[in-house]
Order: sequence, then structure tokens, then C-alpha cells
Amino acid sequence: MQIAMVGLGRMGANMARRLMRNGHDCVVYDRNPEAVAQLVSEGATGAASLAELAEKLVPPRAVWIMVPSGDITENAVMELAAHFAAGDTIVDGGNSYFKDDVRRAKVLAERGIRYLDAGTSGGVWGLERGYCLMVGGDADAAKRLEPVFRTLAPGMSGIPPSPGRAGKVITGGSAEQGYLYCGPSGAGHFVKMVHNGIEYGLMQAYAEGFDILKNANTESLPTDQRYDLDLADITELWRPGSVVTSWLLDLSADALARNPDLSNYSGFVQDSGEGRWTVQAAIDEAVPAEVLTAALFARFRSRQDHTFAEKALSAMRQGFGGHVEPGQ
Repeated sequence: MQIAMVGLGRMGANMARRLMRNGHDCVVYDRNPEAVAQLVSEGATGAASLAELAEKLVPPRAVWIMVPSGDITENAVMELAAHFAAGDTIVDGGNSYFKDDVRRAKVLAERGIRYLDAGTSGGVWGLERGYCLMVGGDADAAKRLEPVFRTLAPGMSGIPPSPGRAGKVITGGSAEQGYLYCGPSGAGHFVKMVHNGIEYGLMQAYAEGFDILKNANTESLPTDQRYDLDLADITELWRPGSVVTSWLLDLSADALARNPDLSNYSGFVQDSGEGRWTVQAAIDEAVPAEVLTAALFARFRSRQDHTFAEKALSAMRQGFGGHVEPGQ
């Protein structure tokens, strides 16, 4: 089907490429003309403005916005809405706050424009691995865009459904394929928000464990209880069959193999917002979330003093999302 992609950064450009490789017709726009020109050279239809992009789409139109959350997303949604009509669909695939989705959906619904919030996970590896999609909003619009979701998602990828799902009748089920309609407006980004909050906790657990391993030979320990451990070997050891195996472990093992002391990372770790929102949701729901809260606060501390654990966090963030530290 035809779909537009607005925002051709680390993820948006590769999402457009994955769609085109599977037969979809993509119209693309970015504030950087060079990014547009690159995608045009690969088969996309370019647009020099959001107005031109809207003109090049055949009704009912669909556009996927992949830009930073906040005012940039807000402005893009509202400018596109000015050029769209009833029956058209706007998808926010960034990391917006779910309450903003609820508000935007109501505003667009007054004009008959459908709105979807699509939490998207996959980082810089999504072109080949696919993107995990958590979708909320207008159910009919989600159904219409299912060919797009199916293309962007990882598919089975050699991973069979969980044994506990065997024998269950899953009518129209898609979770096994890597995409899911989660519910009404905001549900997709709410699920993605908690996903990223959990990610904070997982990353912090790995990072602190690596720090303990690294300091196992500190002089404050008894001589016969000191261990000079090779972290690159240990993380590689854990990858094949340990219960802590994961993609984050894969990225850590690769980073340590390339730079064992992680000297190319300062340990300054940013937070992108979802961790804070997850903790706030826990407060609103009166749900204890000690680990996720501590992981968020650890990132705050990393901006004041740096440990090996923070360097490990920086390495993981760069590995899956291409995030770079200030000054790099």
C-alpha cells in the first residue's frame, strides 16, 4: 500500500527502506533535503514540504511520523492535519506521552481524521531485524494499516509462540508476529512507555553486575578472594544458554570485545522520557516500582560522577539505538 514517512533519522529512514523492499509505495519528507534525496535514490517519492507530501498521497491517505517527541511531533501532527481530510490516518511512531495521544485523537476526530499511536522498538537494527510495534487508537485505521505493520514487524523470526499459547484459538492474533493492537488512543504508547521503563531496569542490572565483576580484583579484598576476570569472555559465555541471555547482553558482549575497558564511553547516560513517565504511572496507580525508579535515578547520578556501570549503560544505548553521549 502507499504510506508516507515523515522523519528520516536513525529509524524513520530504515523503516521506509524496509517498507519499500517489501513492495510498499513510500512518499518521504524530512527537514534535511539530503535525507530525502537519499531515499528518492532508493525508490521513494520525495516531498519538499508536508503540504506537498499530502498532495502526493492518494486518499484515504496514511502518514507515519517518526520524529522526536514533544513540540516537534505536535507541530508535525497539526500541520499534517491541516492538509488531511476525513478518512485519512496519521500515525505517531515516536515516543510520545500517551496522554498527548488521547488529546490529539480527540482533536483530529472532530475532523474525521484517524489517529494511531504506534510504540516502535527496534533501534538502528530494525531494517534487518524488524520493529516491535505496539499500536493504539482507531481500531478501523489499525486494521487498514495492518499490511504496513506486518511488513515492519519481525515476523516469527524462527521464534515459536510460547508453549502456553499452544492450543489456544487466537482470532486474528498478531503478537507472535511482533505487532499488536493494544487498545484505544494512548494504549500503544502506554505499553511502549512501560517497555522502556523495564529496559531501564534490565540495563541497570547488567551494568551493575559488570561493575562487580570488573572490581573483583580490588586491593581492598583479601588476596585469596581476588579474581582478574575477563568481562568480554564472561558476557560471551552467558550468551548461548544462560537464563540472562538477551539482545542487551549481545550488545554488551560486542562492546566489551571491541573495547574491554569501555574507555571510549564517559558514562554520561541520558534518559529519553519514558522512564520518568513509567515511574509517574506507577505513582498514579499506587504500584510499587522500586527497581525501575532506582534505575531512573541511577541515570540522573551518572551525569555527576561516572562508574564502569554507567559506561556499560552508554555502550548498550549506543548499541541498540545509536544514542551518543554529549560531545561525541
